[in-house]
Amino acid sequence: MPVDRDLDVLKLYVEGEIARGAEAVAAEASVEAGAGGDVGQAEDVGRRSVLVPVGQRVSFATYFNAFPASYWRRWTSVDEVILRVRLRGQANVIVYRSSAKGHIQRVASVRIDSEEAQEETFRLSLQPFIDGGWYWMDILAGETNALLERADWCAEAGQVRQGRVSLGITTFNRPSFCVDQLVALGWAPEVLEVVDAIYVVDQGNERVSDDPRFPRAAESLGSRLKLIEQANLGGSGGFSRAMDETLRAGTSDYVLLLDDDVVTETEGILRAVAFGDYARTPTIVGGHMFNLFVRSQLHAYGEIIQRYRWWWEEAPSTRREHDFALPAPSPIVTSQAKSSQLPSAGSLRKTSWLHRRVDVDYNGWWMCLIPTDVMRKVGLSMPMFIKWDDAEYCVRAGNAGFPTVSLPGMAAWHVPWQDKDDGIDWQAYFHERNRIVTALLHSPYDRGGNLVKESFIISVKHALAMQYSTAELMLTAIEDVLSGPEHMHAGIAAKLAEIRAFRADFADAQNRASHEEFPQVRRRKPPKRGRTPKPPSDRVAMLATAVVGSIKQLRPVDTDARSNPQIVVPHIDRHWGLLSKFDSALVSSADGTKVAWYQRDPKRYKAIMKRTALLHAKLSREWPELSDRYRAAMDELASPEAWRRTFDSTGSQQG
Repeated sequence: MPVDRDLDVLKLYVEGEIARGAEAVAAEASVEAGAGGDVGQAEDVGRRSVLVPVGQRVSFATYFNAFPASYWRRWTSVDEVILRVRLRGQANVIVYRSSAKGHIQRVASVRIDSEEAQEETFRLSLQPFIDGGWYWMDILAGETNALLERADWCAEAGQVRQGRVSLGITTFNRPSFCVDQLVALGWAPEVLEVVDAIYVVDQGNERVSDDPRFPRAAESLGSRLKLIEQANLGGSGGFSRAMDETLRAGTSDYVLLLDDDVVTETEGILRAVAFGDYARTPTIVGGHMFNLFVRSQLHAYGEIIQRYRWWWEEAPSTRREHDFALPAPSPIVTSQAKSSQLPSAGSLRKTSWLHRRVDVDYNGWWMCLIPTDVMRKVGLSMPMFIKWDDAEYCVRAGNAGFPTVSLPGMAAWHVPWQDKDDGIDWQAYFHERNRIVTALLHSPYDRGGNLVKESFIISVKHALAMQYSTAELMLTAIEDVLSGPEHMHAGIAAKLAEIRAFRADFADAQNRASHEEFPQVRRRKPPKRGRTPKPPSDRVAMLATAVVGSIKQLRPVDTDARSNPQIVVPHIDRHWGLLSKFDSALVSSADGTKVAWYQRDPKRYKAIMKRTALLHAKLSREWPELSDRYRAAMDELASPEAWRRTFDSTGSQQG
């Protein structure tokens, strides 16, 4: 059950009516009274137990409590799962399973009528789960309350030894978030039993150690906590440090990487280790990401890399932003609209696509367990600072025979991507460079498939949208790629400062807190026929808009547009096809906190178009040679020895 019984996440744990708060205390008291004992305390109905009131039915066909049988069938040596249930009171316990199509079957049941705790065991075969399917149980209380004291999904230990894990948390100027995680770990003693060390790699100037709650959190974790302060080397540098420290210590079987700005379901740590222990081959075990602001919403059920484009996307037969707490769309509504236009919602029981097993190419490093055997074979992260480091690592490991599994029931809550502008801010450099480098290393297609063409089109769109800083950063990224793999370690500590200084001169990178900080919006001419300009809606309109927008770049800028913005464009409408129609515009940020004044600059546009044509042509022409160079340097770039030289040269301190 959720640690704080948060109603926003309750449907991820249980479906149906359960006793909560004072109601739970009173109901449990009636169970205790029937047993002739003392009245129980509120904490007795907590993390591992559920009280089902008289006549009510609850189901554990939920994300965190159902058993993802198909994943264990496919990737582990387990051929039978054991459901162990301890319950007192009067109830029927019913076990169900689903198929890959979402069809549900009743498997077994038992009736319990006992004032004393009674334990029942179900042995359940994993044979029918090649393509998908789950196990779960329902509890139907009888004429008295039923108290589920504990339920566990188990496997025979056999020759399997329980693994040990070190945790690696990379943080940058989020001390409060990071300490929250440490506090949560201190409250999970059953998790700490398998943890050797917790490496907090602090790369910011707002130190975790300065948070007033840190000493107490450190005391609860004891000698396990290892605080490392180093220069800002990005996520790849922070996680590589945790990976390297784990290898150096030589005691753990795994390292589990965690972002600093997540809220972790700590039970997932135990599940990841158990899955790794039983895996037939060393396996990267990734956790899913839920929306920190809409806590029942799953970001993606699995992610792949579209090889021809070399871009990430959701796995086939899955939907993004699925909300387990909302009711599923009715069949009538679904028949009247394309399913892709509808929000994805519904419980596990009612969402058929969730029952298929989903195979992935990678898992984000917001929560991801990596065996030390994998690190010894393929090395640490590539020196990418941020973006693509997790995807590249999983692809590299996969090529070496080590799969990645995104495991249902293992998850963390993270700030959603839709509230970030990382595609156009300083991070645009890393998006572009690391995408190209990853494709040079791993793309199976000649000259990266469609990547170079797509990159060229994207840079043109940014130029048409007056996002000149973004377009220039993309071109700088290509120049660095063309310089060869040696630049990656050499510039990892200094590149961010260079990027920030470079962007400082661009109008589209100058953000203010409100529209009132800019001149009043004013246009020389009203909209044609009173029609509000809109982004193009189809391919023909997009091509026409691109042609018209390109011609417009040859014309002088409206003099009034230099002194006053012509239009206000909300972030949701920030499309190159709309922005290309104006000489200046006030554009809001994705998180709704900032506004920038975009201003057309024909001279800069022409320079960008010339550079982007030359650089993309050169990238395509030199792709085969570049690919050979990066692949030859891959092992060295990702080696612990190379990273240690970088750590030493940039300075670090371990506390």
